[in-house]
Amino acid sequence: MDAVTRRKFLIASGVVGGTALLAGGAWTVHDILDTATWDDRPGDAKTLVLVTLYGGNDGLATVIPYADTAYAPARHELAYKPEEVLKLDDALGLNPGLTGLKRMYDAKKLAIVRGVGYPKPDHSHFRSMDIWQTAQPDRPGNTGWLGRWLDAVGGDPRHAVSFEPVLPPLLAGVTTAGAAVPVTGLALPAGVKPEVLTAFGRPAAGEPKLQARAARAFADLVEVDAMIHSVDEAGGDTDGSSSSGTATGGRADLKTQLDLVARCVEAGVATRVFSVSLGGFDLHAEERNSQEILLKLLDEALTTFAERMAKTDAGRKVVVAVYSEFGRRVAANGSDGTDHGTASNMFVLGSPVRGGLYGEQPSLTDLDNGDLKFTTDFRAVYATLLHHVLGADPEPILGYKDQLTGIL
Repeated sequence: MDAVTRRKFLIASGVVGGTALLAGGAWTVHDILDTATWDDRPGDAKTLVLVTLYGGNDGLATVIPYADTAYAPARHELAYKPEEVLKLDDALGLNPGLTGLKRMYDAKKLAIVRGVGYPKPDHSHFRSMDIWQTAQPDRPGNTGWLGRWLDAVGGDPRHAVSFEPVLPPLLAGVTTAGAAVPVTGLALPAGVKPEVLTAFGRPAAGEPKLQARAARAFADLVEVDAMIHSVDEAGGDTDGSSSSGTATGGRADLKTQLDLVARCVEAGVATRVFSVSLGGFDLHAEERNSQEILLKLLDEALTTFAERMAKTDAGRKVVVAVYSEFGRRVAANGSDGTDHGTASNMFVLGSPVRGGLYGEQPSLTDLDNGDLKFTTDFRAVYATLLHHVLGADPEPILGYKDQLTGIL
C-alpha cells in the first residue's frame, strides 16, 4: 500500500493526526518502548501518573463525612448511612465502591487530600478544567503546568505521554509538547475487511523513509487495537456495560490506559509523566448508583495498577495523582443528583507515598453560597509532585512555592 492510500484509510477511520501519531511527529508505542533511542532518565527518577476524572466527581460521595450532623439532611436520598461506608476514622469514610483504595489507605500507601480548590472558583467545566490544567486560576492560561515543566526539561516530547484521545492542554508548553497515543481502537470504514489490515502496516522494499515510518505507525495502531480487544475480553466491564458510556472514548477504558502505562514503566522508558483519564462524572440526576459504578471502575483500575507496580523497582518509583475539575454542591438537587460545586478531594497513591489524611475537612455549614470553601490550594499539591516526583523547582513553573509537606 502506498502512503496516499494509508492516509486515506486513516482519515476514513477517524484516526489521522491522532491514534499512533504523537505530538512532534509520527511516534508510536514502540518508539516509547525503544529505550535505546533516548535513555536520558536519571537512575533514581520517579514517575508521575496523572488521572483526570472528567465531569466533576462528587467529593462528598467519595470521601463521605458520615458523622457530620449536616451531611444526611443536605443529601437526603443520596446520603450513605454510617454502616455503608468504608470508615477511615470516626468522621470520614470512603464510598463502598472503593474497597481496593481502602486497603491501600490501611497500608499507608494512599494519601487523601481534602478541601482542594482555588480562590474564586468557576462552575464551568471548561473554565475549571482550564484552571486545573494550566494551574493559573487568576487568568486564562495558554500552557499547561506540565507543559511548562517540559519546556524546562527540554528535549524529547516522550518525557510526557498521554494515552487519551487528544493531547490534554496540561502537556502543552511554549516550546515543547508531550506525546499523545490515543487508545480508542480502530473504526473501520465501510467495505474494509479486517484481513487487509496487516497489509497497511507492512513496509515495502525500497520505499521512502517517511513512507516506511507511516507503515510502522499503522502496524503499531493495529497492535494497540488488538491489545484493547484482549483486555476487554479478559476483564470485561465492571458493571456489564460498554466502557464508552463513561466517556473515555471508544473501548479504551482507564484500565486499558493504565495497562499501557505499566508496560512502559516495566520496559524502563525515559517517560517521566503519563496522563490518563476517566469520564462520566457529571451526574445531575440519579447520581448514587451511577457514581458508585464509576468509582468501582476507578478503584479496580487503580488498585490493579498499583499492585502491579509494587512488584518491580521501576514500579515502586511511580506516584499516581487523581483529580477532577470540581466537586459538587453540598445539597442534593431535586433529581437525586448534585450540581456543579467547588472544592473536592485529591488522591495520591503509590509506594513512595506516606498515606493518611491531609488538609482540613471543609465545613458543611460555613458555605460560600451553597458551595464548600476550599482549604488546600491545588497548586500546593502540584508543587509537591513537581519537587518530590519530578525533581523540579515548582516556583518558576507554577508561580507558587508552598508544598503539601509530609505526603512524599
